[in-house]
Amino acid sequence: MSASRHPALSATDPELAACVAAEEVLQAQTLRLIPSENYVSAAVLEASGTVLQNKYSEGYPGRRYYEGQQNIDRVEALAIERAKGLFGVDHANVQPYSGSPANLAVYLAFAKPGDTVMGMALPMGGHLTHGWGVSATGTWFRGVQYGVRADTGLIDYDAVRELALAERPKVIFCGGTALPRTIDFAAFAEIAREAGSVLVADVAHIAGLIAGGAHPSPADHVDVISTTTHKTLRGPRGAMLMCREEHARAIDKAVFPGLQGGPHNQTTAGIAVALHEAAQPAFVRYAHAVVANAKALAAALLERGFDLVSGGTDNHLILIDLTRKEVPGKVVAKAMDRAGIVVNYNTVPFDPRKPFDPSGVRIGTPSLTSRGLSTEHMPVVADWIARAVDAAAKGDEQALAVIRAEVQDLMAAFPAPGLPLS
Repeated sequence: MSASRHPALSATDPELAACVAAEEVLQAQTLRLIPSENYVSAAVLEASGTVLQNKYSEGYPGRRYYEGQQNIDRVEALAIERAKGLFGVDHANVQPYSGSPANLAVYLAFAKPGDTVMGMALPMGGHLTHGWGVSATGTWFRGVQYGVRADTGLIDYDAVRELALAERPKVIFCGGTALPRTIDFAAFAEIAREAGSVLVADVAHIAGLIAGGAHPSPADHVDVISTTTHKTLRGPRGAMLMCREEHARAIDKAVFPGLQGGPHNQTTAGIAVALHEAAQPAFVRYAHAVVANAKALAAALLERGFDLVSGGTDNHLILIDLTRKEVPGKVVAKAMDRAGIVVNYNTVPFDPRKPFDPSGVRIGTPSLTSRGLSTEHMPVVADWIARAVDAAAKGDEQALAVIRAEVQDLMAAFPAPGLPLS
């Protein structure tokens, strides 16, 4: 079966072709609940695997260090114009290789080693690159972190303001990787103005929701928007930086030649396709369906006795605190994997356990929504999660096998976009 889909790969490297075929089956048969994952369309897959792979293109459209860039310039220009139109920004750079290098470019543009920078603490839902100690951003810069309230699980904007005015950071990041609630970009903007800081919205997780109008946009409030292009945006694994015109030169210079050489043109093409798809009415419906599914799933989990950080969700993401279930997140995540439900174990705010063996699991609805599941299916998903947690606590492998068969049956009824399986 893999030979017919990937004939050249199968002939040249059958061992690698078998790995790809196995992954296709795995993605088709499992319920993928990791909030940072999704399915790209067949068009995005095709664009990402074209002969654009063969080109070196250091520089920017019309200003390259290599000849023969006529078509590449058009591809990148398409991606740039589509990003600007979709997100309502003055300037877009579509060359960053991924989200972490994109954030590093922001630091290069606006800060110097040793400067104070500010972001959400990693255990509270932030990202490594927001100045956390184990990251290069916490090594090269002096990172200070804000968090959430212990009683609500929500950002305390008064505390953020107090910290910002005390520390006067060069850069403030808002956004993160485990934030189930709407980000108040206007509140962050007022804090940044008072502190004299450059404000960056890292919307990697919610970019697709913003594009589809299911989450407020930061465009009118922040200096820079950083995002990956996969996750809810359903593009290839890449990144973008978008900003006001006054920062365009600094951002472009930081990306190239500051941090990287030639862009990955095949990825740029995939980004352009994904942005075109995100501008269609169907994507607006998709983005709102992602949020509706997440809210329905959160409600169903609450009904089944689960503790959710902040009590629920406003977006695509749910963070489950398993402390009262008396089974660690890592144990649950691995048991759910055996049940055909793919999640990741995750720290929860004020987690007493270690990051590699935390108290929570992080789930989300982008992938299942891409397959066409709706709010009516969320009680079923919640039941599977509840049964899997119970089975994990008891070590009941038979129960996990039963769930896996049920998951596979439902997934067969909702084929994933882009997967070359019938």
